[in-house]
Amino acid sequence: MKKNGTLVISLDFELLWGMRDKETIKTYGDNILGVRDAMPKMIELFNEFEINATFSIVGFLFAKSKNEILSYSPDIKPKYNNNNLSPYNLYLNNIGNDESTDQYHYASSLIEELKKHKNHEISTHTFSHFYCLEKGPDVTDFKRDLTSATNIAKKNDVVLKSIIFPRNQYGKDHLTTCVDLGINSFRGNEDVWFHKSENREDETIFKRLFRLADAYINISGHHCYSLDQINKTLPYNIPSSRFLRPYNSKLKILDKLKLKRIKKSMSYAAKNGLIYHLWWHPHNFGVSQIENFEFFKKILAHYSTLKAKYNFESTTMNDIAKRIAHKNG
Repeated sequence: MKKNGTLVISLDFELLWGMRDKETIKTYGDNILGVRDAMPKMIELFNEFEINATFSIVGFLFAKSKNEILSYSPDIKPKYNNNNLSPYNLYLNNIGNDESTDQYHYASSLIEELKKHKNHEISTHTFSHFYCLEKGPDVTDFKRDLTSATNIAKKNDVVLKSIIFPRNQYGKDHLTTCVDLGINSFRGNEDVWFHKSENREDETIFKRLFRLADAYINISGHHCYSLDQINKTLPYNIPSSRFLRPYNSKLKILDKLKLKRIKKSMSYAAKNGLIYHLWWHPHNFGVSQIENFEFFKKILAHYSTLKAKYNFESTTMNDIAKRIAHKNG
């Protein structure tokens, strides 16, 4: 009997909240605005190919106005050693009043459209794009932030069950806090030294170069895994297998290698009844949309082939967590 491998797709939906400096709109604004076109196209493709995706959303994006952001913000704000990492104070004061005046920092209309498609999961990317391992904030600050994320989601009829940590930063105490607030799963990092969870100060060019090379050549393995390999305690770690790097005109000559790398790992998962977890940000498809979507359609076509041949399937992070809980009794 053929084994059922599983494709998990998760997206970190943050708009400009994940990039906090005054030059960002000039350097990355087109990517952010492009999400308005790219995200509906993604949802349409997901539905066409029967993909059930997890959209992990920064809590700020649920708000319909600046006043609503302020009303759900914790009374005590996190204090980063690097002030540029905080979205509060001057940064928050300089955003527009609502989505009609500021499409870089609001997305309630996109979220409402996503909610119409019940096959997709809405997850949390924290309330303020909170950085767990940067110097300054502690786990109490994180709990306040996650509580705000939970509250604004509930106001929008969304119950949060999974989390994707900004910059993939987390520690043991942050995971315990997640369980306390009803979060059952998270996306962990690939099990290799150059994907270890750490703050930006500990990040090195050497590690980034290894991650870049690994996107094209199999340096670290397929990073596929079974339900039995996932930790048995809450929250369940549903690790990343691969970040889908967006189109880059300087590296387009290597696109065939990048596609081959992804397809081989997907095939490995399908043939062996394992999980393959692919992720990216909607803004990664904000520009060069023709190239990005053509590449992604090749991945989806391969998924369809594997589905027909090996019963490869697609599901959300929360559905994986439910399977683990059922398996554990």
